[in-house]
Amino acid sequence: MANIKLSDYLKITEAAEYLGVSANTLRNWEKAGKISVKRHPINGYRLFSRRDLDLLLDTIDSKTSHSVPKIKTN
Repeated sequence: MANIKLSDYLKITEAAEYLGVSANTLRNWEKAGKISVKRHPINGYRLFSRRDLDLLLDTIDSKTSHSVPKIKTN
């Protein structure tokens, strides 16, 4: 984990709040391989990349926008 900036990562509670899900959901996504996690070298905390979280949000948004029918307004 050399040469990383900790400011580019969020701890699990911060990442959960950022995504609007629970910390347990993030743990489950990690176990399922849906999101990658780094471990803090000293305390072992899960660290989630802001970039990965943004990509996950984009994926969710694109899937949601494709599955929700558009409503025409006149």
